[in-house]
Amino acid sequence: MREQLFADGISEITLVGSTLRIDLVSLSPTERDANNNPRQVLCQRIVMPVEGFASTFNLLEQVMQRLLNDGLVMDQAAVPSSSNGMEPTTVRQRVSPNFP
Repeated sequence: MREQLFADGISEITLVGSTLRIDLVSLSPTERDANNNPRQVLCQRIVMPVEGFASTFNLLEQVMQRLLNDGLVMDQAAVPSSSNGMEPTTVRQRVSPNFP
């Protein structure tokens, strides 16, 4: 297995010709905005052809539908925007019988 990368979200998707550039961001542990919220900082960029993005998008839609059906994520239309610019996703934690 290769190195893993964690990102808190996507800040921007740019189309250049037939290539998409997807900027992944993480919340900085040290940098803060004017409201004292962690700033988003670029951590990695995914570059892929439009065809690759289209097939990826279909897969992501399937995963999102499963998360909605399982009640792990609430519909974004029902969740208000946050102040740090990242769209909130409400995830219901499942309680493990191993941890009280």
